[in-house]
Amino acid sequence: MSDRRRFLKTTALGAALGPSLLEGCAPADPRTPSVSVRPVALSTWEHGLGANAAAWDILSRGGGALDAVEAGVRVPEADPSVTTVGYGGFPDRFGKVTLDACIMDETGRCGSVAFLQEIKHPISVARRVMEETPHVMLVGQGALDFAVAQGFERENLLTPEAEAAWLQWKETNGETLPRINIENHDTIGMLTLDQAGNLAGACTTSGAAFKYHGRVGDSPLIGAGLYVDNEVGGATSTGWGEAVIRAVGCFLVVEFMRQGYSPAAACEMAVDRVISKNPDWRDIQVGFLALDKNGQHGSFCIAPGFNYAIYTPEMENRLFDSGSRL
Repeated sequence: MSDRRRFLKTTALGAALGPSLLEGCAPADPRTPSVSVRPVALSTWEHGLGANAAAWDILSRGGGALDAVEAGVRVPEADPSVTTVGYGGFPDRFGKVTLDACIMDETGRCGSVAFLQEIKHPISVARRVMEETPHVMLVGQGALDFAVAQGFERENLLTPEAEAAWLQWKETNGETLPRINIENHDTIGMLTLDQAGNLAGACTTSGAAFKYHGRVGDSPLIGAGLYVDNEVGGATSTGWGEAVIRAVGCFLVVEFMRQGYSPAAACEMAVDRVISKNPDWRDIQVGFLALDKNGQHGSFCIAPGFNYAIYTPEMENRLFDSGSRL
């Protein structure tokens, strides 16, 4: 590329993003070789440790990224102590546990369910949508009917602990906006890279605690809560979903990586885009987690408190704190 073309490309990118996003975030030199790391399991939050362990059991034996990411997120989905995912998740303002999830493989196939009730593992229903239908997303009663037809059992997902928290909220609070890094870490987002070099991702949640009935956040939306491109990398998000949706956050992270930015720089730039689209950004939390084709990872968030778990051959299932803007 000539110097003039490179200048024009950089100028156009700077105009699109705003000056603050490019400052201190120079793209990686594509001529610089990077060490390839395989396999990798990468998950949001402390409950990602259990997800990573289940995924690693598949990845370490040569299994595929898609099988690994589904098996991984099913762990917190079934854990009643995780009050932001699946069984045991805090309900909406009417006391109903409603679940959202999506999954994406290395070929670009994807499946999603939203506003799903009474099914413990929405991620597996999302995979069936991907594999058994011509659609990407099913919602509400239609998603439930499909899940039952596929053999999934209906069950009560509202635990006594979650019900007690809801009743207390009704008596003492009554607000819909959750607190930063408490109800707000409402997902398990996961990215996997297998030994063959293929990527997959999954995101599953019970959503913001005590949300309006019918609310759907970013987690089941391809490009917002999750995006995977096998040529480049993948990204997932956590936090206040409305803010992520406004920025189409995870697609943005992957596109920044496509332009040559590291996973960490791409996440930071996407956070700055979220900030630019949300005047109330100091009162919310949004975090991004990214994994590139070579197994390099990065994260960034608005407020301190977001952590993530990573499992590689050299680094056994450890937690790390994300960098933050505040």
